[in-house]
Amino acid sequence: MTTPPSTPAPSSPSSPPCIAVLGSLNMDLVLQVQRAPGAGETVLAQGLHYVPGGKGGNQAVACARQGAQVHLLGRVGNDANGATLRAELERDGIDHSAVLTDPEAPTGLAAITVEASGQNRIVVVPGANARFTLDAPALQSLQALMAQASALVMQLESPMPQVLAAAQCAHSAGRRVVFNPSPIQPLPEALLPLVDVLVVNEVEAAALAGTAVATPAQAAQAAQALRAQGPQQVVVTLGAAGAVAADADGSRYHPGRKVQAVDTTAAGDTFLGALTVALAEGQSLDAAVREGIRASALCVTQAGAQPSIPTRAAVAQSPLPPDWSPL
Repeated sequence: MTTPPSTPAPSSPSSPPCIAVLGSLNMDLVLQVQRAPGAGETVLAQGLHYVPGGKGGNQAVACARQGAQVHLLGRVGNDANGATLRAELERDGIDHSAVLTDPEAPTGLAAITVEASGQNRIVVVPGANARFTLDAPALQSLQALMAQASALVMQLESPMPQVLAAAQCAHSAGRRVVFNPSPIQPLPEALLPLVDVLVVNEVEAAALAGTAVATPAQAAQAAQALRAQGPQQVVVTLGAAGAVAADADGSRYHPGRKVQAVDTTAAGDTFLGALTVALAEGQSLDAAVREGIRASALCVTQAGAQPSIPTRAAVAQSPLPPDWSPL
């Protein structure tokens, strides 16, 4: 298996990997409905829940619950939601000293409808997330963190210029950059060459590769096309169907585990967290993908974003997914 050029920080075999996450923090307003309304239609909800979320927060929690030492960089408002999100991060042992408090903008908010089938629809109000900046002091802190971190994890619920600056910082330090371009948007040409591990779903893969992604074979073609843009390792997640892993050795299809889905919110973030920790511990890409599938399969059986993210112990007790096969 090809090893990315980025080098994890030295650590003893017994010490947990240190992972930095840059990203969003939202309070999720989760509406449970039998089905989502159509245009102009009103439906009744069976319940309303306030749940900690945001892709940055979710991925930080996913890494922490798989045993990593996690440092989160982000921004919340000076409000009750921001205080609640910080308290929840502390419960998972996540260092949030680099999460700044915005004096004007409110904490980010996400309105999520969850259907009885488990499918969700999400609308995000960025709030303070949109005002996150890597100013000179923050950049110095990130540079110091990169001296000990194994990887930097990012998504796109933070401003693109800040994501690019953080990727440049981690790449210059020789650290693995794990990137999930969600929500999908045009990427600057300079970004993907800085990425070591690109994790995309079918929609994101199709948008970035410019090709249909409906089958594992098509996912493999898209993954190899994306590898040509810079990342050495690309993983295309296929929901319940599993995932495709691609690197210099070719492409492999990893079938998913069959479970009864309750809520798919945070499944992708859970997958990425388990994958990142496994890679940071020195596991192969295929072994890391299997851990991601196991963790995300557990995630979708529970409601809510962060409450549904499983611990390492729970993942270790869950069944293994079917064996992977070459494509």
